[in-house]
Amino acid sequence: MEDHPKIKFGKTGALIINLGTPDSTKWLDIRKYLKEFLSDRRVIEVNPILWQIILNTFILNLRPSKTAKAYKEIWMKEEDMSPLLYYTKKQTEKVSKLISNDNLIVDFAMRYGNPSIKSKIKKLQESGCENLIILPLYPQYAAATTATVCDEVYRTLMKMRWQPSLKIVPHYESDPLYIDALVNSINSKIEKINWKPDLILASYHGIPKKYFDKGDPYHCYCHKTSRLISEKFKSIKIKTTFQSRFGPQEWLQPYTDKTLESLPKEGIKNILAICPGFSSDCVETLEEILIQGKESFLEAGGKNFDMVPCLNDNDDHIKLINNLIHKSI
Repeated sequence: MEDHPKIKFGKTGALIINLGTPDSTKWLDIRKYLKEFLSDRRVIEVNPILWQIILNTFILNLRPSKTAKAYKEIWMKEEDMSPLLYYTKKQTEKVSKLISNDNLIVDFAMRYGNPSIKSKIKKLQESGCENLIILPLYPQYAAATTATVCDEVYRTLMKMRWQPSLKIVPHYESDPLYIDALVNSINSKIEKINWKPDLILASYHGIPKKYFDKGDPYHCYCHKTSRLISEKFKSIKIKTTFQSRFGPQEWLQPYTDKTLESLPKEGIKNILAICPGFSSDCVETLEEILIQGKESFLEAGGKNFDMVPCLNDNDDHIKLINNLIHKSI
């Protein structure tokens, strides 16, 4: 029909999705981001009515100032964005360049904050993407990370008249390219420092222990990654810990902060930290570990402390992301 609207078609969209970031370090932007993040019922599994009262009465009035201070420590002033947004954009650009295929469009979104999953899926569909590949940048599956990305993708598709076909890239905690990338990053860091680590501390984001008790496999995947790394570093012991706990309940142990405070008393005074669960450096790695963690370790009697950067946009990581996407085509 001559009056039929022109429709783009025949393309595949690959959407790389990271956790998210505030738009700025301003109090209101931090509050908006925290409200969306902490309102996710997969993140906070308590009575939703009671939690909204606590969240809006106390947390969202008190926590944004503390969080803003942490973001200001690591904010990229020249680019005016968080490192997480900066590196996610770089990853997308480099993977797009590597793929160099007009029929495969690579883009990125954030689970919380901007750009949203909904806006990017709509954009990909309007660009003619009949097939959609979703890559959550969480190597170790957890309901509070990977599953909530899927939830938002499904919610978006539920409101679309013409849905693209869908493929979710699964967790990749033991992918050989991922493990090799981590090992290479450790080796690269060790070559740059003039001291030998007594221990490599692999710090992963924590989850409440009750989530593990309910069957979340995250804890096991983290230990699996650490074990595979340790097989390449038999001369340096690797210890798995969990960071970023929130609230009074018990979280996965051992805790990273408590471990850093106790290690010097055990005679372990030279620490190299790595955060394998984070695909890009962010407030949890740069402020919580490299600033706060280092400070508490040295104050407790430690001698040397450094951190292996996240895989960010290095060549090994781009190769991994490219491979994960192509396996799903």
